[in-house]
Amino acid sequence: MILPRSRTEELLGLTALLTPTELDWQHRAREFAVTRIAPTIDDDYEREVFRAELVPELGALGVLGMHLTGHGCAGAGAVSYGLVCHELEAADSAWRTFVSVQGSLAMTAISKYGSAEHKSSWLPRMAAGEAIGCFALTEPDGGSDPAAMTTTAVLANGEWLLTGRKRWIGLASVADVAVVWASTAEGIRGFIVPTDSPGFTATNIAGKLSMRASIQCDVELRDVRLPESALLPGAAGLAAPFSCLGEARYGIVWGAMGAARASLDAAVGFSQTRMVFGAPIGSKQLIQHKLADAFVEYEKGMLLALHLGRLADAGTLTPDQVSVGKLNNVREAIAIVSSMRSVLAGDGITSAYPVMRHAANLEAVRTYEGTDEVHTLVIGRALTGLAAFR
Repeated sequence: MILPRSRTEELLGLTALLTPTELDWQHRAREFAVTRIAPTIDDDYEREVFRAELVPELGALGVLGMHLTGHGCAGAGAVSYGLVCHELEAADSAWRTFVSVQGSLAMTAISKYGSAEHKSSWLPRMAAGEAIGCFALTEPDGGSDPAAMTTTAVLANGEWLLTGRKRWIGLASVADVAVVWASTAEGIRGFIVPTDSPGFTATNIAGKLSMRASIQCDVELRDVRLPESALLPGAAGLAAPFSCLGEARYGIVWGAMGAARASLDAAVGFSQTRMVFGAPIGSKQLIQHKLADAFVEYEKGMLLALHLGRLADAGTLTPDQVSVGKLNNVREAIAIVSSMRSVLAGDGITSAYPVMRHAANLEAVRTYEGTDEVHTLVIGRALTGLAAFR
C-alpha cells in the first residue's frame, strides 16, 4: 500500500533525491506507523503502555538493526535507516527510540565489538524481534560524563563481578540482554549481561510526562556474576560506547523531523478548515507566516539529514557532523511543534491532534544522546580545536 504524501512533503520534493530502495523502506515504515502505531498511540501514551506485541512485527519488517550486515540484519543504507526513523517518529518518538535502542545501541555494540558467539547467540533473535536488548551506560550522577562512571567490573577466579547503578536505560525491564559498560582495571569495558542474571534489577521510572509509550529504567547491578566470556572483546575505552551513541544520534537527526512533519501537517490541515471572522484561518497572513517559517526550517532539517545520510553511506560521516544534525534538528523540531501548537490554539493541547504529545516527547529527545550543551561544545571544539567541557 502506497500512502499519499502531504502537501508539506510535495513542496519539499525530497523524493526526487531518493533511490527506489530508499523509497521502498520509507513506504513500508510509513504503512507500519500509520496502521500499527497511530491507531492506539494516544491511548498508549495516556496509559503508559509499551505495546510489546509490535516488536516481532518490526522484526518481520526488517528494521531492527537494519543498518547492520549479517546474522539476519538487512544491511540497509544509512539514508534508508534515517527514513525509517523519520516515519516511526512521525507516529511517536517512543517507537523510533525502540528501534534506536535495539538496533543502533545494543545490536551495534554486539555487532562491532562482540565475539563470534555473542553475535550468533543474540543478533539473529534481536533482528527478528524475538529478543530485546538494552544499553546501560548512563548513571544517576551524570550522563554527560561517562568517564566518571562508578559501576565496576572485577575479574577474579575466571568470573566477572559487576556492581553499580545505571539510570534512564531504555527497555531494561523488558530486555532479554543488556550491554553494560563498567570500569575495570584496564579502563571502561562492555559486557553482555542476560537480564535474568541474579543481582540484575530493572525498575521502570515512574512519573514521566514525556515518552510515556516507552520504557526507561533504573538498573541496579548487585554482585552480578558473569563468565569471563561475557566481556565484549573488541570494546576498550569510551570510544566503543560513543560509536554506538553516534549511530543512535544519527537516527534522531531524521526522527525529530518526523515529529515536526506530523505537527506541521496537522496545523496546515487545521488552518484550511478552521473558520474565524468568516474565513479559514489559513487565509490570514500571520498564520501563513507561521506555517511558512515552520516549513522552511523543516526543509532545512530534512536536507541536513539527507546530507549526513549520504556522508554516512560514503563512509565519511564524522561524530562532529552528527552533533550538528542532532543539535539543529531537535532544536528546530521543538520550535516547529511549539509554533504549530499556537496555530491549533486551544485544540492544540488536546489529544485530537498529536502536537502536544510530540512536544513532550521532543523535550526528552533533546536531553538524551547528548544534551544541547554537550553538542554545542562538540561543535565548538571542532571549530576552534579547543575543548571547553571542563
